Amino acid sequence: MLGLYYRIWVDLIKGAKSRPENRDSWALQSFAFMSTAMTLNFMLIMTVIQKHIVGYYFYKVEFNFLPEYIANVLTFVVSYVLPCVLLNYFLIFYNYRYKKLLKRYPSKEGNFFLTYFLISLFLPLVLLIGGIILN
Repeated sequence: MLGLYYRIWVDLIKGAKSRPENRDSWALQSFAFMSTAMTLNFMLIMTVIQKHIVGYYFYKVEFNFLPEYIANVLTFVVSYVLPCVLLNYFLIFYNYRYKKLLKRYPSKEGNFFLTYFLISLFLPLVLLIGGIILN
């Protein structure tokens, strides 16, 4: 599973670095796109597990002492965004690990990451629409 994760990252990094306009910002852009896709996938997996498999919500962080809107945003960030961001940072960028990965894994010229990103964006929508239609 980690090999697939690294292949997607290598594909993203090589694709981003190959464009001259991304010369100075490839790392931040890559980090943002991958973290977004991973956050969407993590939310989907946790929702399916909690709602349809286990039957109750066990993965909850609450900030009841804050106003509702701020508490909701902070809960989302701490529960879903932060784990993905930290995982990406420590597995890819910490100690320039991506340099070793770029030598180890081949690239599909951005197509591998693009497929992953589009599935991450549209699978939740397809499942939501399918659930609405079937109910």
